Amino acid sequence: MFSGHGGNVNRLAASAGKDKADIIDFSASINPLGPPESLRRIISRNITQLCRYPDPEATPLVQALADSLGVDRERIVAGNGSTEIIYALPRALGRKRAVIPVPSYADYAAAAQLAGLAVVTVPLAEKEGFLLDPARLAAALRGDEIVFIGQPNNPTGRTVASRELYRLIDAFPDTYWVIDESFADFIDGYESVCRYAAANLIMVRSLTKFYAIPGLRLGCGCASPEVAALLRRQIPPWTVNTLAQEVGCAMLGDREYAHQTRDTVARLRRDLTAMLEGIKGLAVFAGEANFLLVKLTGQARSARPLADRLLREEGIAIRVCDNFAGFAEGGVCFFRVAVRNEEDNVRLAEGLQKQLHGSSRPRPRQHRPALMLQGTASNAGKSVLTAALCRILLQDGVRVAPFKAQNMSLNSYVTRDGLEMGRAQVVQAQACRLDPDARMNPVLLKPSGAAGCQVIVNGKPVGDMTVDEHIVYKKTAWQAVTTAYDSLAAEYDVVLLEGAGSPGEVNLKHHDIVNMRMAHHANSPVLLVGDIDRGGVFASFVGTMEVLAEWERGLVAGFIVNRFRGNAALLGDAFEYVHAHTDRPVLGLVPFLPNLGLPEEDSVGFKAGLYDTRTPPGRDQVEIALIDLPHISNFTDFEPFLLEPDVHLHVIRRLADLEAVKDRVAAILLPGSKNVMTDLRYLYQTGLADLVKNLAAPGKVEIIGICGGFQMLGEKISDLYGIESCGGELAGLGLLALTTVLELSKTLARRTALHGESGLAVQGYEIHHGRSISSLHPVLQGVEGERICGATDNDMVWGTYLHGIFDADPFRRWLIDRLRVRRGLAPQGRVLVAYDLEAAFDRLADTVRRGLDMQAIYRLLGL
Repeated sequence: MFSGHGGNVNRLAASAGKDKADIIDFSASINPLGPPESLRRIISRNITQLCRYPDPEATPLVQALADSLGVDRERIVAGNGSTEIIYALPRALGRKRAVIPVPSYADYAAAAQLAGLAVVTVPLAEKEGFLLDPARLAAALRGDEIVFIGQPNNPTGRTVASRELYRLIDAFPDTYWVIDESFADFIDGYESVCRYAAANLIMVRSLTKFYAIPGLRLGCGCASPEVAALLRRQIPPWTVNTLAQEVGCAMLGDREYAHQTRDTVARLRRDLTAMLEGIKGLAVFAGEANFLLVKLTGQARSARPLADRLLREEGIAIRVCDNFAGFAEGGVCFFRVAVRNEEDNVRLAEGLQKQLHGSSRPRPRQHRPALMLQGTASNAGKSVLTAALCRILLQDGVRVAPFKAQNMSLNSYVTRDGLEMGRAQVVQAQACRLDPDARMNPVLLKPSGAAGCQVIVNGKPVGDMTVDEHIVYKKTAWQAVTTAYDSLAAEYDVVLLEGAGSPGEVNLKHHDIVNMRMAHHANSPVLLVGDIDRGGVFASFVGTMEVLAEWERGLVAGFIVNRFRGNAALLGDAFEYVHAHTDRPVLGLVPFLPNLGLPEEDSVGFKAGLYDTRTPPGRDQVEIALIDLPHISNFTDFEPFLLEPDVHLHVIRRLADLEAVKDRVAAILLPGSKNVMTDLRYLYQTGLADLVKNLAAPGKVEIIGICGGFQMLGEKISDLYGIESCGGELAGLGLLALTTVLELSKTLARRTALHGESGLAVQGYEIHHGRSISSLHPVLQGVEGERICGATDNDMVWGTYLHGIFDADPFRRWLIDRLRVRRGLAPQGRVLVAYDLEAAFDRLADTVRRGLDMQAIYRLLGL
């Protein structure tokens, strides 16, 4: 079953009665990273150019090979894989014998025999670790032979010291020495023998192993100009196709890929060796390539039955060494395994343990089922769809929790235990009917300026950082992320993860902790969400897949088209096109859903006009102005007003906006801010500050400030520590007898309080650096008697630090009725609308359930 070359997945799958996608092929020693991205860039070019006649001399490729090896181009011969070079050499060199240290690559002997050469083997002793004995090899030489040596050798993975090789080459000048470096690129610091000037030395190298392109067939030989000329005569023209030539030129210059491969393979080989050595009955031979030689040492003396069971029961293919000459007992007790990715290597170790000893060891880390939604761009709707899936799974009896590794938002929330997290995951937790937990959003970034942000880890601020500082810090943040996820995942049946931005942002991928790296850690399939309302959604799906690395594409299970308006029957061709180009299905078509009634994740929608109303206010409506600050935070404090039928909310972005409604508004809302000093200057610079003060003077317009807006209403704000500015003081609007100092410590607290004038209960949370001092009457009193910071002056100007104060339906109605009376309107006297997210979640879940292929999603989850 495993004789000849490894890696024939179709044949292996057919023999085991499995689909080839279900086979983990350890018999083929290919780079576990997959092909470099340069390959995909080449393929995505004009197909006509790639289908033209190849350069018969492969001139650019030959030059690139020569440059990479540091030799003259006359010494390079390009071939259709290294095998073509190996088979041409015996014909070109005119020798009578081939001397081959064994065990080694079987095609050395096959090529020699095909050319009529006698084959002489020199055993490599197992007791010596299969290392080459130069004296034993020298004793077999007469000067009429070709010697084939793998460097490193296949299947042993061992190399010969360069000085020993050069000594032999010099001692036997009439012998041709073929040094096969097909796996040498995997060895860090290896120096090719082609730089050693010897007329009887030929180096052979394969590019297919290191660059994971066995289907393209690309290799080369390096010899003296005279031998190279002889070799070219044995190779037919057009032997290297156009695509292989283009790809070869691009790959040889990809130093980052080469460096990453060597580091990754060395680590994976070390870990795999340790796992296999821990299994009783296996002996692992130390190697330097991307494969390991293993021997059965227990009662089972043949690897053939073991290989058959692994393939049939575990879907794992290994390479039995029974067709390698030179092994004791015909090699039946030896097998070779490739070094693959971590997950596959663990599967191999578990499979071997199970087949040899009847049980598999527990994995060091095993997660519950998970599914991740990523977007083709920011604001594609993945937060809402994640919340929808949270509610759908909850409705279906699944214990589910949300997770987002890192969120960037000024919309945050304080949990019951006083920890800060992103509002989006709070909404998703509510969809799961769970208390928000900071583990659901372990890293929160709150922008504080053009190039910096406050970094919150596990609910606590760790400091303000520039972009560069945060990139460095991500190594530390990643530990917090994985710890939080592992802890959360252990408590639920399913975790629904949300990505950030797009996984195709190539400038960010190398330090990603929230998209594909997180999906890999969670062992989670990924669904890409695209916003068709923006246009170009299908191109976004295909384009995103094009810029993903091979391992990232492997995580993508399908696509969701979001915010669709129109006739779904018109999309069939587009779905087929996407599937043809990506081999992934579209698993859902979700309609455009206006007025969801759910809090927004961040200010993107708000800044884009989400709160803007195009209809004029009605005669029975109270008009309220909400000031849009450049660094507005927690704008969702005011979302409940959008539900009230007798309220018309004006979003004020310019002085002219407020001028236009100044005679009609009953109240002005100043929201929270992540940069109070800067936003206060903005109010002065735009003239909004003076207009607000003028409107407050007659006592006809109620001025309300929340958190940062509350601080602005005072007489002075001091930032002595430079928390939100370069330091110093700034005069406030002077509407309240209040002074604020921005402190280093941050207040994070949930509160339940009574509103003094109305006597009504309110709930919310505080998130602020400010400490405000005032002798004015407090707006709120804690239920246990504690004073909650806030101040009022004649009921027309007031403020508080309490976010969420307007979520309370009775208090919100009381406030609106007070404004109605001032405007000559009759009070309603009863709650008109409940700010209840439960009904909104159920409506959302019903719509999304109809739009998604839920059976396919449950299959992805394994449920």
